[in-house]
Amino acid sequence: MAVPKGKQSKSRTNKRFANYKATAPTLVECKHCHQLKVAHRVCPICGWYDGSEPVLDLEEKKK
Repeated sequence: MAVPKGKQSKSRTNKRFANYKATAPTLVECKHCHQLKVAHRVCPICGWYDGSEPVLDLEEKKK
């Protein structure tokens, strides 16, 4: 079994995480209402997804 010969310093350990950066979600235009939405998700404004009928009934959600 592999065992490290010595302790790894904190700076050497933290170098592994130094290049991680969070990215903003990809926004695309809704084909139905032309508003920006997150890709591969139901449009929060009109409820359409991939050119199909509204998946969500937004009228009921507002009540």
